[in-house]
Amino acid sequence: MLWIAGSLVVAGMFFFAVGVIGLLRFPDFYTRLHAAGKCDSLAAVLVILGVALYNLADFSLASLLVSLKILAIAVFVFVASPTATHAIAEAALVIGVEPWSKKDQEQ
Repeated sequence: MLWIAGSLVVAGMFFFAVGVIGLLRFPDFYTRLHAAGKCDSLAAVLVILGVALYNLADFSLASLLVSLKILAIAVFVFVASPTATHAIAEAALVIGVEPWSKKDQEQ
């Protein structure tokens, strides 16, 4: 069980790193927001699931209840992060942030 928990945490760290690379490499606000939103949502859920499994190493009622609370946090992150990303993108569109186009690169 500890190997699975460690693997989930490492996979989460990988996706966090990919999200950071996307933030640094992509050309405009919307693509950067997309990279951050997708990668951070998945990475956070993977890390939280890994922590919940690691907590179950000494199986008892108390550790089971703590792991269930940690899983509730994972569900909240899984719902709230994409919702917040959508709200930020919509607000940027409303205030007039223009998406990147190939014409912008040629100038």
